[in-house]
Amino acid sequence: MSLLTHVLACLFGMGSWVTICGLWVELPLIVPQVPEGWYLPSYLSVIIQVANIGPLFITLMHRFQPGKLNETTVIYFIVSFGVLASLFLALFWKQTVVVHGADHSIPLFLLTFFISTVDCTSSVTFLPFMMRLRPEYLITYYVGEGLSGLVPALVALIQGVGVMHCVNATQSLNHNDTAWLQGRNESPEFTDYLLPHYLPANFSAEAFFFFLAAMMSVCLLAFLLLNYLPVVAQERPVRCLHQGNDGNLGAMTNRERPEQKPMISSPHGAPMHRSRFGTGTYSWAQVVYIFTLLAWVNALSNSVLPSIQSYSCLPYGNHAYHWSTTMAAIANPLSCFIAMFYPQRSLVLMGLLTAYGSVIGIYIMGMAVLSPCPLLVNNISGVALIVS
Repeated sequence: MSLLTHVLACLFGMGSWVTICGLWVELPLIVPQVPEGWYLPSYLSVIIQVANIGPLFITLMHRFQPGKLNETTVIYFIVSFGVLASLFLALFWKQTVVVHGADHSIPLFLLTFFISTVDCTSSVTFLPFMMRLRPEYLITYYVGEGLSGLVPALVALIQGVGVMHCVNATQSLNHNDTAWLQGRNESPEFTDYLLPHYLPANFSAEAFFFFLAAMMSVCLLAFLLLNYLPVVAQERPVRCLHQGNDGNLGAMTNRERPEQKPMISSPHGAPMHRSRFGTGTYSWAQVVYIFTLLAWVNALSNSVLPSIQSYSCLPYGNHAYHWSTTMAAIANPLSCFIAMFYPQRSLVLMGLLTAYGSVIGIYIMGMAVLSPCPLLVNNISGVALIVS
């Protein structure tokens, strides 16, 4: 195996979800600066789900026009488009457009849709390309895919979050009342109030988005080298060398597909424990059970809870919101790494973990409902609970 190919496969995988993960961990800095305010995560959640039109198109093309879609060309296009969208996001995320007399972050919404389409489409295009290499490189690709969420989260931790301080300010009565009082030779009254003042983070959101564009550029370069480096060509099975780079893997039989082989070899003499999924040994009730859990967990983690995160976390402060988003981004790849080395296929364990996560989700949703005055709002234990 080639170490260079492993590095390139990892860098290629890092470009799969890096822009969406990066945008999400940056929300604590974006929310106070856009007219949508606390509504922004809800809008972005809907936009990201709509962006699944990309993988739907790819799937329909494979179903009704097999062999017509050049996956290599598609990857070049979507990754290049992701680089441009990230650059434009750094330049125009603050810009607003007046719609029906109110300011709206239309450029931010459009660019979020574009980068979401790129990331969602990567799920159905990157893997078929990696199937051309030896199965060992799939593990490295998955490691890179996990790092696509971990690296932006670590950079966001270094970036920090803007701290809000309240400063005293004085406001006089309105102009008409002041003139009326002066006409009566009376001095106007002034009202004291607190004005929020935000201190900047260690570096700006613009710099963070430029960093995301740089990571997408690295992904594009890695993909280019995976296609043209001779050392990578030697890592392809012989059958793939004869197929060329047309992206059509339909001629391969199911027996020949690399993903049918075990990615991790068992130690010598140790029994091989295989999953029964796809072998017909699961009952229909078990299959329905598994997919119900998958649908529920994905709905919570990718749609419901992120959309209300501003309501559940911001009452506890900007730091709580910042740590919640970054820790969530770190927890996802960390759990995947643990599951890769210690796989557990118990249906009972799956149910228990889902129930445990659902209880936590209910607490988070409850705090969002009680916002802006949730439980323990002025207590450090409340911050610790909502972050953990």
